[in-house]
Formats: sequence, C-alpha cells, structure tokens
Amino acid sequence: MRDAAQKHPTTDWIDSAESLLVTVVIAVFIITFVVQAFQIPSESMENTLLIGDYLLVDKLRYGGPDQTQVLPYRQVKRGEIIVFKYPVDPTQHFVKRVIGIPGDRVRMLNSRVFVNGIEKTEPYVRHTAMSHVAFRDDFPELDTLDTGVQGDWLVEMKKLMDDGQLIVPAGNYFVMGDNRDDSLDSRYWGFVPRANIMGRPLLIYWSVRDITPDLPGVPTASDKIFHFAYAVTHLYQITRWDRTFRLVN
Repeated sequence: MRDAAQKHPTTDWIDSAESLLVTVVIAVFIITFVVQAFQIPSESMENTLLIGDYLLVDKLRYGGPDQTQVLPYRQVKRGEIIVFKYPVDPTQHFVKRVIGIPGDRVRMLNSRVFVNGIEKTEPYVRHTAMSHVAFRDDFPELDTLDTGVQGDWLVEMKKLMDDGQLIVPAGNYFVMGDNRDDSLDSRYWGFVPRANIMGRPLLIYWSVRDITPDLPGVPTASDKIFHFAYAVTHLYQITRWDRTFRLVN
C-alpha cells in the first residue's frame, strides 16, 4: 500500500514554486524599499570611498525620495554621507557628504570649511591640489570663477550670499566630496533638494581595484567583455579584501 504521507510530485512542484515566489517578492521588496546597490563612479569621495567600491545604500534611513511618514525616518544631519539624484541630471546618482543643512551659513577660507562661523573638523578630507583656486578654496569667492560652475547656480548663489557666507535655503542641502580638490559638488552646481536624497551608504559589500594597469598593450582592454572575462578569472587577485564588508562612516 502506498504511504499516505508521501507527497504527490505535483504538490512538491507547487510548494517549490510558492517558495520561489515568496523569495522573489521579498527580494523585490528589499531592493525597492530597504536597500539599493550602488557603485562608486568617481574619485570625488576618496579616500573614504574609492572607485570600484560597491555599496549597499540604506533607503529607509531618510524615507527615500517620497518621504512617506509610515515610519519615523531620521533627519539628514551634517557630516553624513548621502546618495542622491544629481539635480542637474536626475538620471544620475551622486554620493557626497552633507556640509550644510537648511538655515546654515557656509563659507570656505584657504580650503577650511566654516559653518555658522565655526570651523569644521574634517579628518576625512583629502587635499591633492598643488595650487590655490579662489572659487574652489575660498568659496563662495566670486572674483575668480572656475569654468565648471553652472550658470544658473552662479545667479542663484549671488542672491543667497550674506557677508561672504552662503545661506542654505529650506528643503535643501549643501554637499561636498571628501576629495575636496577634485569633486564636482554643491560649489559648482548648487544645492541638493530633500526630494532628491535616496539614502545613506551602509556597507561596502565588495571592492575591486582598477585592472587596467594589469593589461598593458592589450588592444581590447577597453572592451567590456574582455574586462568581464579578466575580472571573472582573476576575482581573488582584483578584490580589495581589506575594504570588503566595511561599514561606511
């Protein structure tokens, strides 16, 4: 007599499909509402974040761009690193550090940052420039303008200056990269609206060094397929193990 406890193959298949569906739903929920993967695209946050760092971004910390009030989301604070939609082109995502919050007065003098008249202690900042640039290092000094400044931002900035300080308006944030001499940030294109803020980097889940120096004289070194194949076969060698699974501060 057939064991009554034995499941029919169809039942097993249905159970497996249900488990898979639940897993997919949970994964989609997490990716949509909880965390998001993000790759560092430039050197503007060195040495805090490097090109080749892969991040998990906490989207719940600030409530995401829609800022729904179902949960008690935190306010954005000075000194925190954020991921946001680039105001000039919202299809791009940038990562910078918050320097000024609404109502703050921001000023730079000889590359030192002052907020509300108090100099900030910034142990994370990196300086690489060999020469002084008035606009970049004495922001918002307007006597010598950097060619990278957005025209619309220049007009707005003049309206928001008081006694050599830039006043951050309500609902906006002033951000800069830790690689202070090589960062396209609020000095050049303006404020980050609250609605553009996506979340806060939580964890570097993987970090890979630049493999281009390993491929001298190879004609197809810029080809994505070639790079992918090289990365797969040299995964252990190109991984920055000392940065993998590191919390972002």
